[in-house]
Amino acid sequence: MVTIKSDREIQLMREAGQVLAKVHYELKQYIKPGISTFELDQIAEKLIRSYGCLPSFKGYEGFPASCCMSVNEEVVHGIPSKDRILQEGDIISIDSGVIWKGWQSDAARTHAVGRVSVEKQELIDRTRESFFVGIKHAIAGNHVNDIGAAVEDYISRFGYGIVEDLVGHGIGQEMHEEPEVPNFKCTRRGMKLRKNMTIAVEPMINLGTWAVTEKDNGWTFVSADGSPSAHYENTILIREGEPEVLSLLPEEKKLYGVL
Repeated sequence: MVTIKSDREIQLMREAGQVLAKVHYELKQYIKPGISTFELDQIAEKLIRSYGCLPSFKGYEGFPASCCMSVNEEVVHGIPSKDRILQEGDIISIDSGVIWKGWQSDAARTHAVGRVSVEKQELIDRTRESFFVGIKHAIAGNHVNDIGAAVEDYISRFGYGIVEDLVGHGIGQEMHEEPEVPNFKCTRRGMKLRKNMTIAVEPMINLGTWAVTEKDNGWTFVSADGSPSAHYENTILIREGEPEVLSLLPEEKKLYGVL
């Protein structure tokens, strides 16, 4: 069910988003060769709880950690492990969420581990940019598919694969609400966007094929051809004009030129 939030509910989601933005910002300093994804997850959980929030991913449908830690060809839902040690030249996508007074925020970032190849860095940068291109169309009165069409128009020029098996979503008191928010063009326009809807927009882009397969752990999706994958996500508020990005810090909003 789609939920239209009140001003009070939006404020609580804004506060949740700011906590999550701080967690992502602070976690970035620990990403370096030699650290395990388990250690990063432990740090993230401590940060989340230090702000009085709950890690929304932990225990969600049985997921065992506070963050999804997806390395290189892993697209999403990588399970943190003591045995997964980051190496120079890796890229890692960290997806996490928080609950604050019953309201949720969801955001993901992809980071370089040390020095990475030009093509990996471009993949990270262009995936992030595709989010900002897409949300220019996330305006009350437009349709869900306007976002995905804009993402595809931008990404297609680079020959990357846009993952189609996984999409963005509505968010509120539940992590996943209606509507689904594809990152690609659909034959139908999808649901009309309404003021005070909150959605998570999250392009998942592969350097090679768009196709993915699922690992035997029942959680982790990887690119079918083993190519690197990047993921960028924020929780946003639909307005009559430019949307508000709830899970970016003020200085990040200024850097990217968004509300």
